Amino acid sequence: MKPLDGFRVLDLTRFLSGPYCTMVLAELGADVIKVEPPSTGDDSRRLAPKVNGESYPFAMPNRSKRSVALNLKDDAGLDAFLRMVDQADLVIENFRPGVVDRLGISYEDLRKRRPDLLYCSISGFGQSGPYRDRPGFDIMAQGAGGFLRMTGHPDGRPAKIGIAINDIAAGATALYSILAAEMVRRTTGRGEYIDVSLLEAGLAWTVWESGAYFGSGEIPAATGTRHRRSTPYQAYATSDGFVTIGANNDRLWTRLVRDVLDRPEWLDDERFHSLPARMEHIDELQEEIEALTTTRTTAEWIEALDKGGIPGGPVLTYDQALSDPHVQARGMVAELDHPIIGPMRTIAPPTKFRNLDFSIGGPAPWLGQHTRTVLAEAGFTAEEIDSLCASGAAHDEHPDLQGDPNV
Repeated sequence: MKPLDGFRVLDLTRFLSGPYCTMVLAELGADVIKVEPPSTGDDSRRLAPKVNGESYPFAMPNRSKRSVALNLKDDAGLDAFLRMVDQADLVIENFRPGVVDRLGISYEDLRKRRPDLLYCSISGFGQSGPYRDRPGFDIMAQGAGGFLRMTGHPDGRPAKIGIAINDIAAGATALYSILAAEMVRRTTGRGEYIDVSLLEAGLAWTVWESGAYFGSGEIPAATGTRHRRSTPYQAYATSDGFVTIGANNDRLWTRLVRDVLDRPEWLDDERFHSLPARMEHIDELQEEIEALTTTRTTAEWIEALDKGGIPGGPVLTYDQALSDPHVQARGMVAELDHPIIGPMRTIAPPTKFRNLDFSIGGPAPWLGQHTRTVLAEAGFTAEEIDSLCASGAAHDEHPDLQGDPNV
């Protein structure tokens, strides 16, 4: 049994923020039904690389779900969706504000059918405010939230964080908000509307930065790999790469200079004897440390840091990270079979529960793979489903694969 068994989600989201949220819901047990337009499906289905015509990137955040292809601009397709709402606990969408009103599937429209419905909207800038109607992807949220100005190296061009951080932040924010609303709903029977924006979800994660700004007016700037409040805490060059060192308190600093770097005289050096002094002379400290670290390999320094009890590690490329023996031992790369792509790998759920089941439920669906099944569950007869598919109001991209024992 999984925690969200019996919880049904109609997922109208595309790209990453919403699909990430609903992927986690699905792997906690929810029945997530991805509702996609028949002609194109989720926009991320276009992303390369593709294997046998199916997008590998799309398959990452859309695993463990079912797909129904419906044309919500068609009266018959809209009616089919509304009948599916009668069996749903949550509707989640990430259209631009106003789109769901025009389609007739807003929270106000749907709560008339299901007063206890949970409804979550994810957008670039939220459902209110002067930027409400502005389209927004992750890069716009990173720019508007100050992230592009605090990432990268000093005096460099604005730099994007290496992953779609605001998309994932919005997905995670939607996730815990939905779970909180569901806890209330199970007690009171009350529905809820949830408004999440990429911009605000990212800003909520600026914990240290907001403390420095509100406390002293400090505006966070790009610092490369350096910490803004402590040092040494960054990546240092070695003879064959880089090593991270985190000796960010006096106890660790003492261990580092005595037991690892063999520079005990730095304990009395007025430039480095206290954290404020080290922060004031951070450039000199980097030069002094790298004069040592560049004489040995990354692996040698990690061994020395581990022996000295100092947090440290390699600076890996992504392929090296995924093949790292620790990542492999923790089971973070999972394998599964996709009905079209075939054998594939994905990133496994990160939490290791002792008793709860949190696991991948299956591969991402092809477009409309479960259209007939879900419509039948909503009470449509086989003849009605045939009519919907014939008219284009509903769709199955690969009806020839239905019934294949390998699917």
